Amino acid sequence: MNEFNNKNKDELKKLLVEKRKALHDFRFAFAGGKVKNVKEGKNARKDIARVLTAISMQNLKNKAAAVSPATK
Repeated sequence: MNEFNNKNKDELKKLLVEKRKALHDFRFAFAGGKVKNVKEGKNARKDIARVLTAISMQNLKNKAAAVSPATK
């Protein structure tokens, strides 16, 4: 998770697109019987979830930062 916390929102979105493309390619390779490592799909889904979580955490931090000064 630390590797995703250091990236900005644009980098995370690019990474998300790459991970989703990798999962898409895995699914087609799996259907074609060309996959040797079947855990690849599970790892890709987990990576996508990690990236989405990092994006959500950044959004929450930005909202909290925007709200905090106004309440003081």
